[in-house]
Amino acid sequence: MSTPPAIRIDNLVKRYAAPDGGEGKLALNGVSFDVPQGGIFGLLGPNGAGKSTLINILAGLVTKTAGSAEIWGFDIDEQRRNAKRAIGIVPQEIVFDPFFTPYEVLENQAGFYGIAKHLRRSEELLQAVRLADKRDAYARTLSGGMKRRLLVAKAMVHTPPILILDEPTAGVDVELRRQLWELVTALNDDGVTVVLTTHYLEEAEQLCDRIAIINHGECIANKPTRELVDMAREKIVAVTVDTDLAKIPQHDAFTKVEMAGDRGVEVTYNKDQLTAGQVLAILQEQGLTVQDVTTREADLEDVFVQLTGA
Repeated sequence: MSTPPAIRIDNLVKRYAAPDGGEGKLALNGVSFDVPQGGIFGLLGPNGAGKSTLINILAGLVTKTAGSAEIWGFDIDEQRRNAKRAIGIVPQEIVFDPFFTPYEVLENQAGFYGIAKHLRRSEELLQAVRLADKRDAYARTLSGGMKRRLLVAKAMVHTPPILILDEPTAGVDVELRRQLWELVTALNDDGVTVVLTTHYLEEAEQLCDRIAIINHGECIANKPTRELVDMAREKIVAVTVDTDLAKIPQHDAFTKVEMAGDRGVEVTYNKDQLTAGQVLAILQEQGLTVQDVTTREADLEDVFVQLTGA
């Protein structure tokens, strides 16, 4: 038997009510996809695509208009309590009382979930997110990166099998982003299913096993990351020639040609129709002597722009 998904979303619809009583904004329009257990799943989309609405429905903060959703096999309407206990959410905003210490933040959160004192993991979680030395400091005195890590610990107090991170590295510097991803990867290695939304597409490409893209409230792609990247058919050959270019070389087989300095040319082509060798041969036929060549494959950003632009 195949392993059931960590999250199952089926034909989910959300239409917000209009202030004047008319037809409100359609935020989700029949979204369906499964999040496999045990991996890191990317949920991507432009601003306003519906990602936060979807997460808020799973969190129980927004009521869906139609469709269904299950978290760890529990329906979010019929088994609301079990569904909520199966998920931990790290929001975009920093949300905890600044006058509590990190230890108190975790203890209070555990109390909200009804976890008995002898079963709480506050000390263990502070160690895991490297905040044990800040145990008794006021949360307001923590740096931005420390506050982000405290939010991860707060989401894990009830040991949920699923962790959702909504733009966790927004406004975080490079070093703190690296620390956060080390923490998330360690949690995933321990068996936690991670769902990630981010605008850093390079991060998503490196971290995620599978990615779904939402645009205008619809799921327009849902594939393993490598398959999604392979959807881009374009490739770039950048060449340096031996003399200044008087004009940009052109050919019907080229998708796009751009100058890169006085002696550089970047040729974009469809890799289903040409090879890099054929591109170089065309340039040489036009009288160019190539001194240096580099190539670049399409990445997730290229696919994202292609799909959402369409």
